[in-house]
Amino acid sequence: MLLTVFDPWKSRLCTCPEKLTFNPYTGCDHHCLYCYASSYIPRFHDCRPKKHLLSRLKREAARLDGELVSISNSSDPYPRLEQKLGLTRECLQVLAESRCRLQIVTKSDLVVRDIDILRNVPCVVSVTVLTADDGLSGKLEPGAPVSSRRLEAIEALVEAGIPTTVRIDPIIPFLNDDLAELVEKVADLGVLHVTSSSYKVKPDNWRRFSAAFPEVAEKLKPLYFSGGERIGRSTYLPENIRFGLMKNLKALAEEHNLKFGCCREGFSLNSAVCDGSWAIQRNK
Repeated sequence: MLLTVFDPWKSRLCTCPEKLTFNPYTGCDHHCLYCYASSYIPRFHDCRPKKHLLSRLKREAARLDGELVSISNSSDPYPRLEQKLGLTRECLQVLAESRCRLQIVTKSDLVVRDIDILRNVPCVVSVTVLTADDGLSGKLEPGAPVSSRRLEAIEALVEAGIPTTVRIDPIIPFLNDDLAELVEKVADLGVLHVTSSSYKVKPDNWRRFSAAFPEVAEKLKPLYFSGGERIGRSTYLPENIRFGLMKNLKALAEEHNLKFGCCREGFSLNSAVCDGSWAIQRNK
């Protein structure tokens, strides 16, 4: 199946609404240092389209009846490969003809290419932006467009009337935890909601991160590996630090009249549905 239930394991920390998830590609070529999916998807950075993608999606989409479909959760729907193949665009055309609502989660400005489709389907676009600093975003997410290009994409989406939210996910102490400038920028652009979480350590993403940011990693090491806690297959920051990060960002969001939700943190801080899907315009 291409369209599968989101979070089938029913994590106690997941506060997302019921929805389906769909990944046009297996793996991703954005090479984000903090990526968690690379820990469980073989050959993750060898980005490739799903086999028989369009024919399978057409069969499955014919059975949709109002479900929320999130694209994508284990890979970006707009990897660099999409520029050449255009498969996500073709999938959106298929889904636009079915009875469903769409949530797109991406780190790419390529999403603006598909504004003509998104205008005509109930949807929300969630763009991940971790920092207002292009140099830092280029180092953290070396295969993805830098932050300024994503901010330009957000501006284009909002101007086109497409509900748009931002994921500041993850927040990494000592690196991108000073977020006042970023929140002000995205609020001025017209986003509706901020979703966030703290950096969750897995062995492979820690190796990448500590190689790229050795001085920051030295500061983080005792927080994660001495004072942190193991939840599922990830190592979390101590609860008090995570709570402080989320509470501070919520205050910034609300200062700019934005809704806020935190992702898999276990805190009752959400002012709206955590993933921002509340922003979908249902009556188009």
